[in-house]
Amino acid sequence: MKVKTILVSQPEPETEKSPYFDLSENCKVKVDFRPFIHVEGIESKEFRQQRVSLQDYGAVIFTSRNAVDHFFRIAEETRYSVPDSLKYFCISESTAYYLQKYVVYRKRKIFHGRQKIADLIPLIKKHKKEKFLLPCSDILKQEIPETLEKNEIDFTKAMLYRTVCSDLSDLENVNYDVLVFFSPAGITSLYENFPNFKQNDTRIAVFGATTAKAAEKAGLEINIAAPKPEAPSMTMALEQYIKKSNKK
Repeated sequence: MKVKTILVSQPEPETEKSPYFDLSENCKVKVDFRPFIHVEGIESKEFRQQRVSLQDYGAVIFTSRNAVDHFFRIAEETRYSVPDSLKYFCISESTAYYLQKYVVYRKRKIFHGRQKIADLIPLIKKHKKEKFLLPCSDILKQEIPETLEKNEIDFTKAMLYRTVCSDLSDLENVNYDVLVFFSPAGITSLYENFPNFKQNDTRIAVFGATTAKAAEKAGLEINIAAPKPEAPSMTMALEQYIKKSNKK
């Protein structure tokens, strides 16, 4: 069956240079974007119940921009004045640069990895005497705390925000040839919004092993998967599938 429409369960890219727009043009398909999940910050009252005192930590580990936003939000709400001496360890360069929204970048001690928590470990170990705070959501990749524990890092998790299902009720009578998922939470949102969802002729695309596992557990047939050696990105996997399907 030919592919004419695709729904990507993420926000629309902010830049016109997104590979999804190239995919749409090159393969002559309609690509729509809609976040199936979104983040909501917890209230300061709920944060206090975790009995975490921000002033007890000399360093913070940021695994996402959301973590950055909600750390500074909670700091403001709890009237914690973030000291200039605080050290920031960011999972990627883009997360590190995002700190400019809140601090004078060149005047702070900011370190970053390439994309994985393992990349940060050598940098963290150079400051092993510090107590580290790990701001996170209710959904945290297990490899992050496991890697920190394995390397005997003194850290504390602080749940500052949670991932919740978005309201997709307006999509009830809208059909797409391909649905694209990037997390197990996206699969959960699909069934929370549409408990009677039947796959029928809809193709399912998944990114990552945990997303694939969640899709299979939900009884979905996976038609497109990434990353793979021949398709390291989702757009490449989609393009290869579309070219094959639309040839028929």
